[in-house]
This record gives sequence, C-alpha cells and structure tokens, in this order.
Amino acid sequence: MTKLNTTFTWPEPIPGFDLMKWKDETQAEILRETEGMTSAEVIEYFRQAVVRGNQRRAELAKRQTAAGEP
Repeated sequence: MTKLNTTFTWPEPIPGFDLMKWKDETQAEILRETEGMTSAEVIEYFRQAVVRGNQRRAELAKRQTAAGEP
C-alpha cells in the first residue's frame, strides 16, 4: 500500500506566469513537431523527450552537487 505524503503544500504561484498560455503553446508546438508522423514515430518522439529530460535532470543534479547545494 502506498502512503500519501501528508506534508505536501502547494507552491506559491509564479507572478505573471500564465499556465494556460504555456500549456496551449506547448501543445501547439508538439502538434507541429509530430504532424504527419506515424503512431510509432510519435511514441519514439516522446521516448526521446523522456531521455532528454532525464539527461537534463542528471546534469542539473551534478551542477547542484558541485556547487554544494542540497
């Protein structure tokens, strides 16, 4: 059974950041980039995005560790 994190608190909103505008722009970009792709190509597109995201998170963690951040 999974325990829920009961200490979670919502972060403060970023002043001036429009979430719906960001979402719409991001979805439009993905639709443009995947236009004309087959289902298999779209799956590969998202798989590669996950790989790139994992690499960026690893690089960020490495920089934070080198800078002595938690």
